[in-house]
This record gives sequence, C-alpha cells and structure tokens, in this order.
Amino acid sequence: YARYVHTASLLTNGQVLVAGGYNGGDLQTAESYNSSTGMWTLTGSMSYGRYYHTSSLLTNGKVLVAAGYDDTIGVLNSAELYDLSTGAWTITTSLSYARHAYSVCVLKNGKVLAVGGVGISSSELYQP
Repeated sequence: YARYVHTASLLTNGQVLVAGGYNGGDLQTAESYNSSTGMWTLTGSMSYGRYYHTSSLLTNGKVLVAAGYDDTIGVLNSAELYDLSTGAWTITTSLSYARHAYSVCVLKNGKVLAVGGVGISSSELYQP
C-alpha cells in the first residue's frame, strides 16, 4: 500500500512491520517486509486507522502502536499490540493523554516514555 506518516519497526525475526499511515484517509492496515525474500505480506488490520502515531518494539517482542490521529475520531490515546507469534492485533491500555506527532522510547524496565506531541508539553510513563 502507498502510505506516509506511518511507522516501521524491526521485529525480532528480522522482518519489518509497517503500520498505519495516510493515503487519502487514515489507514488501519499493516504489512511486514521480509528482507531475505523482498516480499511484503499483509498482517491483520489494527482496530483504528491512525497516522502521526508511534510504534515501539517492546522487551517482550510485541510491537506497541499508540495514539496518533484518526480522521473520524481526531487525536487518539488508544493503543494496540501486534504479536508476531500469532500475527494478531489486540487493544491494550490507552495512554493517559491523546497525542499525535510525538516521540516514545522503550526503557530498560519495559515501560514506554511518551513525550510531547502537537500542543502537548507533557510526558508520561506508560506500562503496556
């Protein structure tokens, strides 16, 4: 799929998960890239279309996709987890604040530090 303002995460198996983004509207789709074969494969779709979101490989090997912008809802605080072993997306605990165009960092203790975003000067420690 053509997309922009999406995310890309290197998975533990060496593949790359590309999630969400925008192409005339917010995208719920995600796909993985296998660098050994050069092939793209669709994964399951997220529950929400989102762009200007973040994605993070967690210490447990799952990928957290959080917040962003949805054309219908607006700024999101929802979060979803991608499980490489099942290929499934599940809803998880939401962030405390709706954010888009922000940054995250996974800490050694497994928590995620979410910082800033459009019009937001706060940060939060998030436990997925």
